[in-house]
Amino acid sequence: MKKEKLFDQFPPVSTSDWIEKINADLKGADFSRKLVWRTNEGFDVKPFYRREDYEKLPFVNTLPGIFPYLRGTKIKNNNWLIRQNIEVEDYLAANKKSLSVLMKGIDSLGFVISDPASVSKSNFDLLLKDIRIELIEINFLSDGKAKEIFDILQDIISERGLNPEEINATIETDPLGRLMVKGTLCIPVDAGFDYLASLTSSASEFPLVKTIHLNAGIFSNAGSDTVRELAYGLAAGSEYMIQLTRRGIDPVTAASKIRFCFGIGPDYFMEIAKLRAARLLWAVIVKGFVPGEYEKVKMNIHCRTGRWNKTAYDPYVNMLRTQTEAMSAILGGCDSLTVEAFDTVFRKPDEFSERIARNQQLILKEESYFDKVADPVAGSYYVENLTSLVADNAWKLFVETEESGGFLEALKAGVIQKDIQKTAEKRKSDVAHRKLIMLGTNQYPENNESITVSADETIMFPKNEYDTQLDIDPVKEIRVSSAYEKLRLAVEKSGKRPVVFILAIGNVAMRKARSQFSHNFFGCAGYRIIDNNGFMSVDEGVKAAIEAKADIVVICSSDEEYLQFAPE
Repeated sequence: MKKEKLFDQFPPVSTSDWIEKINADLKGADFSRKLVWRTNEGFDVKPFYRREDYEKLPFVNTLPGIFPYLRGTKIKNNNWLIRQNIEVEDYLAANKKSLSVLMKGIDSLGFVISDPASVSKSNFDLLLKDIRIELIEINFLSDGKAKEIFDILQDIISERGLNPEEINATIETDPLGRLMVKGTLCIPVDAGFDYLASLTSSASEFPLVKTIHLNAGIFSNAGSDTVRELAYGLAAGSEYMIQLTRRGIDPVTAASKIRFCFGIGPDYFMEIAKLRAARLLWAVIVKGFVPGEYEKVKMNIHCRTGRWNKTAYDPYVNMLRTQTEAMSAILGGCDSLTVEAFDTVFRKPDEFSERIARNQQLILKEESYFDKVADPVAGSYYVENLTSLVADNAWKLFVETEESGGFLEALKAGVIQKDIQKTAEKRKSDVAHRKLIMLGTNQYPENNESITVSADETIMFPKNEYDTQLDIDPVKEIRVSSAYEKLRLAVEKSGKRPVVFILAIGNVAMRKARSQFSHNFFGCAGYRIIDNNGFMSVDEGVKAAIEAKADIVVICSSDEEYLQFAPE
């Protein structure tokens, strides 16, 4: 039998034909105003892309694992490490919890040392007891004692007779990140770089041990968009490269010791494009320091679900938010991922919420097979063009930052802080005006919900404490829903929830629309709403409102009918 290709039966349609058809359907409306998306990042995204848009893009014909790593650093699959952080206050308890979660799908442990003074060989022997550190990734975060932690880890590796080349670990130092968050360092900035260079030099014989955890997620949690997070993250990486090579560190060693951490937000495809663009741009930057040996200096990416869009009210929606964020990170090619528990922003996560967070990744890996195909979004005309747009715009901002003296100088001058704050204010305004929907917060709130008992206000609304003498203006992390939550929590604690009666009357379409608006408006503050399907007369509505003993009555009707119904 003769086989025919399905699409051979249809004549080809050109881009101009599509545009002509779209313009006809728009009936005179402006194509650009109606259908072209102007992103928060400041560039335009077309409503559709075609092969001709794809074929002119650079690097799209490269392969996974090949410089400049647009397609990712993995060749055979898209596997990633599932990470869970563990607070270390009691070393024995932390060890017990670690052994437990390792049996539940975790293959990357993050130890957050609460008290740097507790760092000792005996405590770390307790912490790592029975943990096969050669089979997993281990990460240590402490506000100090980084060199002591590395020395202890080195001793444990030697005592266990392990091959240093097989140990995958990170001592999460990030003086630039600490400077951004705190506004100052406990030592002069140059001394901080000296310390980092010494630590990096000590770890040079451990190829998989990283000494810098560059936390670009600070920008996204402060309200930055994807382009700014990427551009300033890359500028910080360039700053580390410059500072370390000035102190005698080989550029290959310096680049191989940096791990980038990006926050992942709700803009699904934009976040995928960000990670793909990140690898591409970092490869270009590193090429300026290292003329060859690109395999050793390819970008290592850890991702963490963001906090700026997480809510304390209707918190189970956070599971949906973190799930799409996890999908973006994985499809973008992250090397490891932390999905934060849904209740992280308003209380200390419990066993249930931590289990759900682990299982969110396990479902994507074991049931959805997100780990099977390298660069699964390759060839998508939309994602490839979005990647190019993100890369172009981030590169422009990166170059501007470098030309102004580099990341550290821009930070000292307050240029970065002001730029991020401007973006954050725009996003907060969009939420306040409901241009940006926060489900359960500024739209469709759960009116009967109360969190007074379960929430910890010190976690919900952390107070940023700064030294009296600051070297720079801090980059302040925000949660965009916190203003709504403070209002609603005040209503809860007042002991009286105002009762709002919706008196819907007249034009059915208009009263339904305005009832819904009013329901959301007062519900955002936690007021109790008495809704109804509408009344046939003013007397009927007034009688029902009086019987309800409402504090507030909202008449919902059409503009024309207000003139009659409101006076009555």
